[in-house]
Amino acid sequence: MFKKRSQLVRAPIQSKPLERVTSILGAGITWKGNISGSGGVRIEGAFEGDITLRGLLVVAESGRVTCPHIRANQVIIAGAVRGDITAKKVEIRSTGRVWGDVISEAFATEEGAFLRGKIRMEEQVDPGFPEAFKEQDSQNDATTELQIEPEE
Repeated sequence: MFKKRSQLVRAPIQSKPLERVTSILGAGITWKGNISGSGGVRIEGAFEGDITLRGLLVVAESGRVTCPHIRANQVIIAGAVRGDITAKKVEIRSTGRVWGDVISEAFATEEGAFLRGKIRMEEQVDPGFPEAFKEQDSQNDATTELQIEPEE
C-alpha cells in the first residue's frame, strides 16, 4: 500500500567562483594609467588608460572611464565608458552610457541605457588576456592580484 520513497542522488553542481569586487577606485579620484590583473574592480571616480582584467569590472554611476579597449571577463556599466569593450558578459544599466563597440557572448541592457556603437555577439569570446593571466587562471588560484600603474 505504501511504497518506500527512493532516495534522490544529486550530482555535485560545478559552480564557477562568484566574481566580486576586490578593489575600488573611489569617487573624487582621477587616475591615469593602466589596470591589469585578476580580481574585481569598481570605478567610482575617473579613469583614463588601459584595462585588462581577468574578473569583474564595474563602472559605478559616478564612474567615468576613457579606455581604447577594455578587456575583462564581465563588465557592468552604470556610469560612462568611452572605448571598445571585449568581455564574456556585458551589462549596461539604465544610467549607463557607452561610446564604443562591444564584443560579447552575453549582452544585457536596462531601459534607458545608451550605446553608440556596434554590438557583435559571439558564441565564444577570448578577451585577449596576456599569457601570464592564462597560466594563473589554469592554476585556479583563489588569490587576487591587481597591478595599477600610474602614468607619468
